Parts: sequence; C-alpha cells; structure tokens
Amino acid sequence: MIIDTSIIIQYIRTKNKSATILYNIPNQEKLFISTVSLYELYIGANSIDKKLDIQLVTRNLVVLPFTYPASLKAAEIYLQLKAKNQLIEFRDIFIAATCITHNLPISTLNKKHFERIEGLKVA
Repeated sequence: MIIDTSIIIQYIRTKNKSATILYNIPNQEKLFISTVSLYELYIGANSIDKKLDIQLVTRNLVVLPFTYPASLKAAEIYLQLKAKNQLIEFRDIFIAATCITHNLPISTLNKKHFERIEGLKVA
C-alpha cells in the first residue's frame, strides 16, 4: 500500500498517534511512499524539527520513484479527468500513477479526489 501525504501529515500533527490511520495499519502490511509525497512533505517542513519528524515517520517506508511508465500513466489520467471536467492537483495525479504502475492501493484522507481515477484502488 502507498501512503499518501495526507496520512503522514495526520500522523505528525496528531498528539494521540493511536487515533491515526497510519498507526492502525496492520504491522505485516508492506508500506510505500512516492517521491512526490516526500516532495510535498519537505516543501512544508519549514524547520529542522519538522524535517526530523518526516524522517522519523518515513524511515521504514519503501520509496517509489516517479518513473517513465508512471509519467505515461499520469498523462493518461490527466486527459481522462480533463475530459470529464474533474481535474485534480497534478501531484495527486503523479501519486496515483505511481500506485497504478506498481499495482498498489493508496491510503489517503483525500478519497474524494483519488476515487475519480479509473484503475486506482483506494484503501
């Protein structure tokens, strides 16, 4: 399963970690994060403490790069959403394309946007 940026942010900001989605994902589940999500997290990290929080939370996640096949899939997704007048943020399209090309579901708090994408499994 690929963990979306929103799940990491929720975990970092919430004092009661056991109330978060990330905390409640079964331990045996292999977890991934996209390089796009890492980018989103780090552009919001305006202090050393925030950067350390991100490193701590993501250290055991497998990082998946935005690859050539993902870029082709992202273009396809963009055109499909544009045709339906349902465009979402391009970084979310990149994350979704990474999920689809790796045949992995996404765990996100932004289900409304990700559910628009054909072929993407939203956990």
